[in-house]
Amino acid sequence: MKENMRKSLDYFLLGILSVLPILVVVQIVVLIERLLRDTFLSVHGYYENYWMTTFLFAITILALSFLGYRVRHGEGKTYLISLLESYLEKLPILSTVYRVSKKLIGIFSGESPNKPRDVVYVEYPKDGVWVPAYITNHHGELYVLYVPTSPNPTSGFTVMIHESKVVKSTMTFEEASSFIISVGVDFAKLHDAASKLLPKN
Repeated sequence: MKENMRKSLDYFLLGILSVLPILVVVQIVVLIERLLRDTFLSVHGYYENYWMTTFLFAITILALSFLGYRVRHGEGKTYLISLLESYLEKLPILSTVYRVSKKLIGIFSGESPNKPRDVVYVEYPKDGVWVPAYITNHHGELYVLYVPTSPNPTSGFTVMIHESKVVKSTMTFEEASSFIISVGVDFAKLHDAASKLLPKN
C-alpha cells in the first residue's frame, strides 16, 4: 500500500514538473494580456469609443515598432524621444532613476555597445563555491560584477572584485541566463567550466 502511494506521488510530481515550463509561459502571456487589456479599457473609458481606442493602440504599436527599428539599425532616436530625455535628465530624482534604468536595460538587451556583456566565474559567497556572474562595469583591474540568483536572474548581488579573482568563461550572456533560470539543468559549457574550475592534479 505504501509503495503504491509513493509511486502515485512520484507520478503526480513528475506530471507537475512536466507541465511547469508551459505554465510559466502561460503566466507570462496572461500577465501581458492583462496589462494590455487594462490599458485598453482605461483608454476606452476615457473616449468611450472602441474604434478610437483601437486606432490609438494601432498608432502606438506602429510608433514603438518604428522606434525599435531605428534603434536596432543605429539610426538613433526621434527628436521627441531626445527632447523627453533632456527634460528627464534635469529632474532631480527621476533623472537618476531614468539613467540607471536605461543602462540596465541596455546591458541586458545588448543595445549598449560601450558596456561589456561578458560572463565570468567568481568564487561567491566563499572560496571553493563558483558562480557565473555578469561583468557590468570595470576600471583597470577592478571588476564590477552582478551575481544573479536562481531561478530568477533579475535578483542577485553586485560585487566589486579584483581581476585576479575571476575566471573568464566562454558562456554567452544568453547561455548564462539559461543556466541560472534552469537552476543548472541547461548548462551548455559544463566541460569548459570543469576544465577551468576544477583543481589540476
